[in-house]
Amino acid sequence: MKLYKIKTGALLQQLDAFYYLQRTWDELINRNNLHDYLQEQANPASAINSEKAEALLHHELMAPIGQQEVWAAGVTYLRSMSARMDESKESGAADLYNKVYDAVRPELFFKALPHRVAGHKDFVNIRKDSSWNVPEPELTLFINSWGVIEAYTIGNDMSSRSIEGENALYLPQAKIYERSAGIGPCLYVPGVPLAVETTITMKIFRDGQQMYSDSTSVSRIKRSMPELAGWLYQEMDFPFGSFLMTGTCLVPSNDFTLAEGDVIDITIDGIGTLTNYTAIKK
Repeated sequence: MKLYKIKTGALLQQLDAFYYLQRTWDELINRNNLHDYLQEQANPASAINSEKAEALLHHELMAPIGQQEVWAAGVTYLRSMSARMDESKESGAADLYNKVYDAVRPELFFKALPHRVAGHKDFVNIRKDSSWNVPEPELTLFINSWGVIEAYTIGNDMSSRSIEGENALYLPQAKIYERSAGIGPCLYVPGVPLAVETTITMKIFRDGQQMYSDSTSVSRIKRSMPELAGWLYQEMDFPFGSFLMTGTCLVPSNDFTLAEGDVIDITIDGIGTLTNYTAIKK
């Protein structure tokens, strides 16, 4: 099942059928057994036709987030570790990423408050004070208040590699700024955990030309999803639940940096495609 947040409520998709749910987003998603609950809501009384559903998705679609914080895990894939080490050679911090990749404790960092999150077909920002900016496509978990992974979505962890590479202590500035995170287009709520064979694909376009394209499998992640969720919830409470980006294995080459007006398409099997446009904060 897919659950979309719209301006007037929520839209539930089960196969080719759509159901309109007039609920507050946080009350709707922050529960145990979300899949079973949504199945109960997929009844004839809430059904709408596909034409009305498509109109709502076109005009009212929002990022699938309420009052949740967004966090991120870093260096969970070997490719990410290699990229972080490469960008940090001159600062002398390369060994930090090698060590955290093999450590028991993962790298976790705060990413965004809800008002800084962009949705599907929305703008994400690249920093004016960074010479090297890239998107990082990430499978993103929705974890409820009790620490249970209930759903999945697509995350775009916008990153300023030149800033992080200059000094590892600049990580918050490289990762946290206005519209530095994209999430969407929906919550994917399966009855079983997402398959490790799930494919993540990212494509970047500039002036209609494809500048980058690559794919990877979630199976290449070093840590399990419950492990990452467990570390995040070990010493913190999340009254509305949280979103956790789980890291990336798709990193453009070192000679690539985003430009204003680029289009980023991130596709994850079963969930769909998150499209973001790049902008520079005025």
